[in-house]
Amino acid sequence: MSAQEKAVKLGVSLEPQEPGYLNLCIRSGNQLITSGHVSDMKGVLGKDLTVEQGYEAAKDCMKKILRSVHAAHGTLDNLRVIKLLGMVYSAPDFTDQHLVINGASDLVHEIYGKDTDGYHARSAVGFAALPTGVAVEVEAIFEIKE
Repeated sequence: MSAQEKAVKLGVSLEPQEPGYLNLCIRSGNQLITSGHVSDMKGVLGKDLTVEQGYEAAKDCMKKILRSVHAAHGTLDNLRVIKLLGMVYSAPDFTDQHLVINGASDLVHEIYGKDTDGYHARSAVGFAALPTGVAVEVEAIFEIKE
């Protein structure tokens, strides 16, 4: 099964997108670089939200990223995930950002493989606030395999 078929099976929407204020995914050489994609869920991890809720929020971000990548590139196939940056709206004493961002990484692993094209570098960091109070924001870099 192709990466794109796996993504659709896992609930990733590949519907066309309307252009926005910023480019959601841009190609530079053989890389696709995304803007930050935010979760629909709002709230502070470690205060309003649990790690499990944050995990789902990060997964939501990754689904949105994949939609943007598809819109820019025309397919989710023949890509390698290079890097994810996960930002978590965190209470001052919250230290499980890495577990939250696993929601994005685990989806990538399911689609591209944990030991192959989905095996990526990653940062997971806590922030005092994120735009509009969203719980999670994720950005990504993909390599186009030609």
